Amino acid sequence: MDKSPTNYRHGHRARLREKFLSDKLAEYELLELLLSYAIPRKDVKPIAHGLLRVFGNIHDLLCAPVERLESVPGVGASAAVLIKVAREIILIDYENTMKNTPIFVDYKAFENYCRMKLSGKLTEEFHVLYLDKHRQLIKAEIHSKGAADYAEVYPIEIAKRAVALNAKCVALIHNHPSRLTSFSDSDKKATEVVIQKLDALGIEFFDHFVVSGGIVHSIKNTYAC
Repeated sequence: MDKSPTNYRHGHRARLREKFLSDKLAEYELLELLLSYAIPRKDVKPIAHGLLRVFGNIHDLLCAPVERLESVPGVGASAAVLIKVAREIILIDYENTMKNTPIFVDYKAFENYCRMKLSGKLTEEFHVLYLDKHRQLIKAEIHSKGAADYAEVYPIEIAKRAVALNAKCVALIHNHPSRLTSFSDSDKKATEVVIQKLDALGIEFFDHFVVSGGIVHSIKNTYAC
């Protein structure tokens, strides 16, 4: 029996695929299988364990910037990109679900979407969800990118875009990379102006969410908006 490293890897990866099809893989083995498609000629088990040691869990790993992924020994550009592709596929699935189901029906799934969308970002990003009368997603768009502690908000542009998309409801999402766990005064003021602009057009304001430290905060639960 040939026990060369190459044949061993091929046999091990075949076993991983079989276990995956039987729904028997542990978390690190799922990551190991994923990495095997980006790193074809190397034992990726130590790399999978290394990634989980650094990031703690699959969610934080998927949300990590490419630069941080590549800083883990053994993780090159191809593996980092593949991990980010997996994240994008998950986000597409969430958004497709929200196009067919009102976003408040499964609030936990919506929170997971917010975390997946914005956790791990090194700068603030402001996103807008444009919803129909049933609060189902028409389109999710990035509104602006900023610095580590600030992203511009343009209420008139949000209102104009809502009209262009025939949206009947709008939800706002942004992040705090600095792990600030509450809305800032500028967040509150910007939200109030957005509400005013939308209200003048008869468009409902759903809520404004901030993702900070892995937690999703609602401005309606923080202030009386």
